Amino acid sequence: MKLPLAFESRMKNLLKEEYEDYLKSYDLPKYQGFRVNTLKISLEEWEQIVPFQAVKKVPWCNEGFYYDEVERPAKHPYYYAGLFYIQEPSAMAPGEYIPIKPGDKVLDLCAAPGGKSTQIAARLAQTGLLVSNDISATRAKGLLKNIENFGARNVIITNETPERLANRCPAYFDKILIDAPCSGEGMFRKSEEAMKNWETYTPEYCCNLQRDILEYAAHMLKPSGMLLYSTCTFSPEENEGMINEFLTKYPEFKVVPLVPKGGILKAHPEWVQAKNEIEGALRLWPHHLEGEGHFVCLLQKQDRRDTISTIKWTSKKRIKDYKDAAEFIKMYTYIDLETPVQEINNKLYLVAEDIPDLSGLRIVRSGLLIGELKNKRFEPYHALALAYPQSMFKQVINMKSDDANVIRYLKGETLLYEAQKGYHVICIDGYPLGWVKAHNSSLKNQYPPSWRMMG
Repeated sequence: MKLPLAFESRMKNLLKEEYEDYLKSYDLPKYQGFRVNTLKISLEEWEQIVPFQAVKKVPWCNEGFYYDEVERPAKHPYYYAGLFYIQEPSAMAPGEYIPIKPGDKVLDLCAAPGGKSTQIAARLAQTGLLVSNDISATRAKGLLKNIENFGARNVIITNETPERLANRCPAYFDKILIDAPCSGEGMFRKSEEAMKNWETYTPEYCCNLQRDILEYAAHMLKPSGMLLYSTCTFSPEENEGMINEFLTKYPEFKVVPLVPKGGILKAHPEWVQAKNEIEGALRLWPHHLEGEGHFVCLLQKQDRRDTISTIKWTSKKRIKDYKDAAEFIKMYTYIDLETPVQEINNKLYLVAEDIPDLSGLRIVRSGLLIGELKNKRFEPYHALALAYPQSMFKQVINMKSDDANVIRYLKGETLLYEAQKGYHVICIDGYPLGWVKAHNSSLKNQYPPSWRMMG
């Protein structure tokens, strides 16, 4: 692999005697990883059904595993059931190190494609609120699909600038994660495109973006709240240097030292003459561990003033307030009819109890889209089937993962099957895949066309 000369020169200067070992890492296989979705399955249960060979744990992520490159996990029905998320092992570090607690209000500010958001959602365990934002409308669509497939319920997905979010959400979030846009040097092994982009989107260009994002995030964080900043680049200017600049401008923030594990090393404040406390940040290097590389720094807002968020709460109703929806939910599920919902253009979204009023912003989803009101009937959406365990549905058709009908279903085909008339949830090995509608000895496929298995 031919690296950019300017990049080579800088890395030699930074790594010195380690540079040759770093260079050899480019000859190693790319590391493949996935993370088990503990919203749907426990690690103990996963160990009983894991379908992949040569699996071992990712040392810095309890739910993370490596898989052999000959495997094709994205083709397995468990992937469509949302039992795991495919993610590069280094990229699991930010979601692991941010100290999420159930009930937290969390912002993932640069969220697409959704790896870190799904990791946060699993740790929230269907409590609190997660706002997953991405400035790119195209990337936000992929983020939505991954969130829905994961089965996360208390999630708002936005497609906004950090500035507009900050204007609406001052001092609101308990935790904020910024996986910042960066020069992507840790992606060189995976993508030649990343190397080409490096010469266009230089560290200096990226620093300008990171600076603004950090400032807006600081405004949205509650006093005593925590902000985790990460990148997938090795550039000191975008890592230790950016944190040093931020701490100088915002002295109310302090670095929370993180504990290295599994080959992760401490940061290098001396590379940019930064504050010593930045040594508490972490670096993941491809020549020290099995991953492509990352930088992670946890900050806490020490401001003790009684700063009160001015955010307003949105109006909402309950499922029981919509007759057709209530009848469907009662007929086919065990979901509480007192569950709060919001109606937007005849679509019903299951929402958090204290959902913030974000009207006027670009909202991709205001919560879990459970269905649509159509001509005195309620039509369920795919996300509803994926957001609850099998035990929450009254009519279930359970198949084994190796049943040929499972693949037919995922490809959108009609299935020949005797079942009671009405809606059923198709499950594999007890885990929901989606809806079918039974009629005349067949199951009309309700699997979304854009989600279907190809090939």
